[in-house]
This record gives sequence, structure tokens and C-alpha cells, in this order.
Amino acid sequence: MSRRYQTLSDLPGELPVFPLTGAILLPRASLPLNIFEPRYLQLFDDVMRSNRLVGIIQPVGEGGPTGSPQERSASLREIGCAGRVTTFQEQDDGRLTIVLTGISRFRTGDERQVAHPYRVLGVDFTPFVGDLEPGLGEGDIDRERLLDTLRRYLAQRNLKADWAAVSRTGSEQLVNWLSVASPFGPGEKQALLEAQTLKERAEALVTLAEMELATGGSEPGGRLQ
Repeated sequence: MSRRYQTLSDLPGELPVFPLTGAILLPRASLPLNIFEPRYLQLFDDVMRSNRLVGIIQPVGEGGPTGSPQERSASLREIGCAGRVTTFQEQDDGRLTIVLTGISRFRTGDERQVAHPYRVLGVDFTPFVGDLEPGLGEGDIDRERLLDTLRRYLAQRNLKADWAAVSRTGSEQLVNWLSVASPFGPGEKQALLEAQTLKERAEALVTLAEMELATGGSEPGGRLQ
């Protein structure tokens, strides 16, 4: 993946987008999706015939019963992340199970006027060119504090982790995966997405987890998404 997208010229100037409340994507993290709405079934059918790239972005406000606004005029956040379809499986009932792997964040531009049932936006990757460099900023992370917070967070919820696997996971992958999979609200997840550096994202992640630990957080026995 990193060899395919090395410079800004490797990325498109526009993307079809999948707006979804509570969903973010980050570079080299994975996001599983269950696709069932006709407009998004067509979106992924189309991208699989082209560059396999789609933008994940949160709507402003509520996303309705499916988490994705029905109105094409619904406001979207200014920052999203491009992902490449790395797993694509069609189910017997017509649904798709998709896994996206994050490439780079983008800032939204003008919306394109298209005949598709899904939306297409102009995108600018320039503010996030550092996303194309794997591991950038890993050395600045307080990994010990991050892991200690994770242990306490999971223990409070009676959850277990494969700590041997965690120990083998690079700090960038760990921080970005935890941000994507975290059960925090849409606003908090957007803040994690928009953190300019990996260090800032790790610090925000720890702060959010410690706030939940202090207040009791979610129900024990819950799980990360």
C-alpha cells in the first residue's frame, strides 16, 4: 500500500464519499463496513471498476437511522480520509462486506455535480502529505503511557487483549487502529482524526480514555468496535 501511494501525485483530485456518523479512517488502519443501501452498493461497485478509492467522512449532526444522511445537501465535516478497498465480498442477500485500508486524510473541496446516487467531492491531500510516510512521528509517542491506559481501560470493561500481538504492533498502527475502533462519540472521533501529528492523536486518545475511566465510562463487558 505504501509503495502504491508515495506522493501527492499518486492521489486523485476527487473522491466518491461515504458519509457515516461515528466512523473515521486513518492511514494504514483498517475499517470494516457492511454495505446494504443501494446508493452505496453502486458506489463500491463503481470504485471496484476504477481506482478502488473512497472517502470516509462524518456528516455534521445526525446521520439518520442508517448513520448516513439521505439528503445530498447534508453538511459534511471538512476533514475525511481516503481508503482503498482491500477486501470485497458479496453476500448471498446482496450486501457487501468491505474492508478499507486508510491512505491519507484530505480536506474537502467543491461538490461535483454527478448523476450517481452517491456524492463526489473535490479533495485536497496537501495539508496531510505526512500521512504518506509510514511511521512518521512514532518516536514521539509515550508508548508506555498509552499501553498502561489501554490496560486500565480494558480491565474496567472486563475485556482482554492479545498483548503479545500488541507488543509486535508498531506505535503508528496501534494509535490509528485504537482511534478508528474506539467507542467514543462522533465529535471525539473527529478530533482524533484531525489531530495534526501522531503524538497529538496518541495524547488525545489517552486523555479521552482517562476521562472515561474517571467517570466509569461505558457499561462493563462492552467491547471496542
